[in-house]
Amino acid sequence: MRQSTKRRMHNRITKKVVKTSMKKTLQDVADKNLDKAEVDFRAAVAKIDKAGAKRVLHPNTAARRKSKLAREYAAAVAKAKSS
Repeated sequence: MRQSTKRRMHNRITKKVVKTSMKKTLQDVADKNLDKAEVDFRAAVAKIDKAGAKRVLHPNTAARRKSKLAREYAAAVAKAKSS
């Protein structure tokens, strides 16, 4: 029981870190801070990959989140460059 509590806390923290890094990336793009957004994007993708590899997230869920983040990031960068 102690192990499952400890693992649950670790998994919740990991999921929260993934969500926060995704939000931070999109916020940087919205603020037109493209250099910082690229760094945050790479970090977010790495965190999602790691969570998927460790089965904190299901691998398909990790792939879906990466795909969604990449689409939103690319669209926002294209929009920021055009305007």
